[in-house]
Amino acid sequence: MDETYVGGVEKGKHGREILTKAIVAVAAEERGKGIGRIRLRRIKDVSGASLLPFVQSAAVPGALIHTDGWGGYSGLTAAGYKHEVTVVSASPDPAHVVMPRVHNIAALLKRWLLGTHQGGVQHIHLDYYLDEFTFRFNRRQSKARGLLFHRLAHQAVSIGPATYNTIVYNTIVGKPTVDRE
Repeated sequence: MDETYVGGVEKGKHGREILTKAIVAVAAEERGKGIGRIRLRRIKDVSGASLLPFVQSAAVPGALIHTDGWGGYSGLTAAGYKHEVTVVSASPDPAHVVMPRVHNIAALLKRWLLGTHQGGVQHIHLDYYLDEFTFRFNRRQSKARGLLFHRLAHQAVSIGPATYNTIVYNTIVGKPTVDRE
């Protein structure tokens, strides 16, 4: 688990200081040397109050959660998770070597947003871009393309219609309009 920042360069801001960037929590399942399923969600800050609900939605209790040394993850053991901490600043290796899966996902997400959307991503739509990226990534190795279409069609008809104003309003106030996978 880790977090990344989506948005342009902010002059005078470094590290976790932000003005307009969105914070995206990233969870990547370890599958051998590769990446299994992922979860992405925009969060309001990097506090434990924001990170713990994301972890609880992404992993089952008792799972091993590997994080950097950020204090926002300090409550994971008390919440019933096995917690492995690697303090990146104390390691001789860079962050993308110490925690390659989440950093690969963050890099792929940013490249996808830049390449596919050509810099036209708006914060009010970011949650939906994250859902699409997650959906595509988690089904990248599916051998049953018809099943993919079936699942997408089922998901499309299982929820009611949402107007643009409802989507934008709920995104701004932090209430998702649909349950995310």
